[in-house]
Amino acid sequence: MTRITVDINDRWLEAARLVLGTDTKVATINAALHAQALKAEAAEVIAALDSVAMDLEGSEGSFRYGGGRDLSRLEERARAGESGTRPTGSRS
Repeated sequence: MTRITVDINDRWLEAARLVLGTDTKVATINAALHAQALKAEAAEVIAALDSVAMDLEGSEGSFRYGGGRDLSRLEERARAGESGTRPTGSRS
């Protein structure tokens, strides 16, 4: 651990505390730094996945007993903000 003295914007700290659900200034700052570190790691993973060409054509016939899900439009749906999930019991 590193101990530092730093001036922090009180409004931003309170806003972060409410979003993160933390009780103390130290917990809020640590949680906010942790969240940013996770975002950086996720960005690296996404960049690595983006660098690899994936051919998902025919995926609907590749899983289990005679079929699975059609993943050919997975990237397109993800970039459009669609979850790709369907209510329980529905099939596509």
